[in-house]
Amino acid sequence: MADEQTPSVKDTFPALREAQSVYLGAIDSLPSPDRKTHELIRLACSVILRHPNGVRRHAMLAAEFGATWEDVLGTLVLTQPGFGLVPSLDAMAHAREGFEEGAAAVVVDDEA
Repeated sequence: MADEQTPSVKDTFPALREAQSVYLGAIDSLPSPDRKTHELIRLACSVILRHPNGVRRHAMLAAEFGATWEDVLGTLVLTQPGFGLVPSLDAMAHAREGFEEGAAAVVVDDEA
C-alpha cells in the first residue's frame, strides 16, 4: 500500500493518465450497445473480477442510465453459471448500494 510520501502512477506520469482518460472516454461514448447495456456488461465484468468498487460504480451508472434493480440483479445472476454463486452473492450489497445511489441521482435530476 502506498503512503502519502509515495507518488501515484497518475501523478508520476500525467501524460499516461491523460491518454487513459481519452481512451476510457471513447469507450463510454460508443454508440452501441446503449449506455445502460454498456454499464450492465461492465457490472458483470466487475463481479467476475471480484472488484467491489467497480460493482458499486457500474450499478450506480446503470441506474443513472435507466436500469431497474431487476436488470442489475439479473446481471449478477448471469455471472453464476460460469463463475459461481459466491462472487455474485459477494457483489449483491455493493450493487444495491450503487444502484440506490444512482437511482437517487436520477430523482434529484428529474426534480431540478
